[in-house]
Amino acid sequence: MNIGADFQDIAPDLRKYVVEFAFGGIYSRPGLDNKQKVLTTITALVAQGKPQIGMHIKTGLTVGLTPEEIVGCIMHLIPYTGFPSVLNALTVAKEIFQEQGIKVDTSAFD
Repeated sequence: MNIGADFQDIAPDLRKYVVEFAFGGIYSRPGLDNKQKVLTTITALVAQGKPQIGMHIKTGLTVGLTPEEIVGCIMHLIPYTGFPSVLNALTVAKEIFQEQGIKVDTSAFD
């Protein structure tokens, strides 16, 4: 989703609010590093079943989260959010990893 382009025709100021509040105000707060902030965001989006999870998985990779950390975060949520939410999030993660040519190291489970 491209917030700027997707809503330009009906809410041209939406992008400004998202950038200034969420990414400007909230993401710039001290206390958590960028990896922790993105993992927290991924957790919230899995719990809510929101489609924006894909964008934040990509952001996580950009700030240095490993695919294993992202999958581990999602898997950790099974008892808290349920299998359907986790399966949906893993499907999105798998698609992103495939698009980016990323292989998840599963050797710890052998």
